[in-house]
Amino acid sequence: MQFDETLRYLLSLGVETLTIKLGLRNTELLLAALGNPQKSFPAVQIAGTNGKGSTALVLDSICQAAGVKTGLYTSPHLISITERIKVARREISTEDFARHATQVRSGAEKLVDKGQIEALPTFFEHVTAIALLAFREDQVKLAILETGLGGRLDATSVAGAELVAITPIERDHEEYLGETLESIAAEKAAIIRPGSIAVIAPQPAEVLGVILRQCKHVDVQPSVDQCSATVESVTQDGRVRVTVETEQDRYENVLLGLRGRHQITNVSVAIRLAESLRARGFAISRSAIIEGIETAGHAGRLELWEGRPAFLFDGAHNPSGTRALREYLDEFLDAPVTLVFGAMRDKNLEQMAGNLFPVANRLVLTRPDTPRAASLDELQKLASYMVEPQKIFRASSLRNAIREAIEGSPPDGLVCFSGSLHLIGQAQALIKEMSAAEVPN
Repeated sequence: MQFDETLRYLLSLGVETLTIKLGLRNTELLLAALGNPQKSFPAVQIAGTNGKGSTALVLDSICQAAGVKTGLYTSPHLISITERIKVARREISTEDFARHATQVRSGAEKLVDKGQIEALPTFFEHVTAIALLAFREDQVKLAILETGLGGRLDATSVAGAELVAITPIERDHEEYLGETLESIAAEKAAIIRPGSIAVIAPQPAEVLGVILRQCKHVDVQPSVDQCSATVESVTQDGRVRVTVETEQDRYENVLLGLRGRHQITNVSVAIRLAESLRARGFAISRSAIIEGIETAGHAGRLELWEGRPAFLFDGAHNPSGTRALREYLDEFLDAPVTLVFGAMRDKNLEQMAGNLFPVANRLVLTRPDTPRAASLDELQKLASYMVEPQKIFRASSLRNAIREAIEGSPPDGLVCFSGSLHLIGQAQALIKEMSAAEVPN
């Protein structure tokens, strides 16, 4: 398959969360048919509700600073699906993606033809297999895998990672993971397996109890919040300088590459993961850990584009994410804010809106181009309780939303895009396209 054909095929499998078939059997059979690429390298698996992508990226940055060749698998992507798969911090090429996808498709279709599986594996299962094939071919020394949804039955769990981490857990995806915080925690905590090393971020008491019970059940002694962080200073654009002390070392006056105070937790988890890797024979020095933290970046998470007006992109897609964004805006921003907001209808829209809408001088409501997007009517109904009517604008398309936001913002203002990573990726692509069109030949 060519790359365009590959995309059409993967999308034909259905949107990830609308067609999800939780279970590992299909993935196990598919990877076995492909020669079990996951057995070619050790892996780190990171689960949680918030911060798992940032934690994975910081750990990857640390490993690169240490000269460890990594394969990084994250989701979702912003603009191109190839963003999900990186080797040594380089995004997989479209040609290599298509080549591996062809091999995965062939293996999946043969399994169906033989009656070994009833239906083709899901979109996420396919892409996970593509990533593992790419990592084997490029002979990575370590795979860093961000879980897609949950943990117990997530496709990344087939890698059998011996080093796992659980970032902060809150309510999200209740329709798949359970209605209670404890049931959600149980799904994610299940990545802790016998013989694994588990690094746990600070958690609510009921969540920590679930995690500790899982650790006891599989006879694992977890690393639970075994470090402290002191804020030394903050920059004007929201980067934090911290001193982090673990049981093994002290990292003084480290300027986080990622913006926002909430990143302190993610960086602390990444440090403990890096120290655990060092204990397992990886040559990761203290200086590499510091360099990796300071040079890490995460597209679409408090990502600032300077300009007049400036653009801030943050894919906050649940209450805790929007809360972190609001805290950032309250602390670091004096300029008037135009908020462009679009989200998925299966999210807790009321809490997300309550966190963000009041901060907006102008609120532009729109819909990302995805079947799961909440309607403008639904968003406007929420906004009507929180924002003055003259400040609310509806945009039938994201392109129109961008125009409305730019035209209505003062030069010293900020246009903030939030509510969904789908929105962020589509907005960035459109802004680049619109900017290029304005440049004279």
